[in-house]
Amino acid sequence: MKADILAIGVHPDDIELSASGTLFRHIDLGYSVALCDLTQGELGTRGSGPLRLEEAEKAKLLFGAAIRDNLGMRDGFFEHSEENILKIVNVIRKYQPEIVLANAVSDRHPDHGRASKLISDACFFAGLVKIKTLDEAGNEQKKWRPKAIYHYLQDRNLKADLVVDISEYMDRKIESIMAYSSQFFNPESSEPETPISSKSFIEFIKAKNRTYARDIGVEYAEGFTVERNIGVKNLFDLI
Repeated sequence: MKADILAIGVHPDDIELSASGTLFRHIDLGYSVALCDLTQGELGTRGSGPLRLEEAEKAKLLFGAAIRDNLGMRDGFFEHSEENILKIVNVIRKYQPEIVLANAVSDRHPDHGRASKLISDACFFAGLVKIKTLDEAGNEQKKWRPKAIYHYLQDRNLKADLVVDISEYMDRKIESIMAYSSQFFNPESSEPETPISSKSFIEFIKAKNRTYARDIGVEYAEGFTVERNIGVKNLFDLI
């Protein structure tokens, strides 16, 4: 059940839009990945909660054997509560990730920043031995605290603390995004138009990833912010 990286998003498609290139790269490097969505995204203008779950499963298959959980929190109205923290603690202890990827600390959609704080706090509390949680078989879970939390950048162009070269994975990233066919450009759709359903939106995503790539001299990159200092043993690990 252990995963090297646990990627969490408040809405199905958050991970694909902002961190899928990074995940594809690390999967190809041999690392294991688990995915978790906090809500079904049921308040989205287009589609529905059940449909978003189906689309999330399609996207999951593109990551290979990736695991995907949905915690069933209320889209738009989830609270920073003990109940919701413990739901995420359970998932962290279940997969024991070394790294957690989480929503942006601040963004256009208010759910993103709130989810960011919720996930960060859960990562801390998951390491406290006196907080008790049970696995699916009713056994007490062991405490676990990830070594690092990286917050992927979403709609707003926040300054990145680090960027990951995804030049080889941009096509696969777009494929994973388009698994959510209810949300993005579909000329046959009769649903209302939204800021992300236009034909130009995918070009916006590419342009954003080109912008973050420019500083490191590659074609595409995904940006992340961190909550602590980044450490390396060799300066040549940085580009």
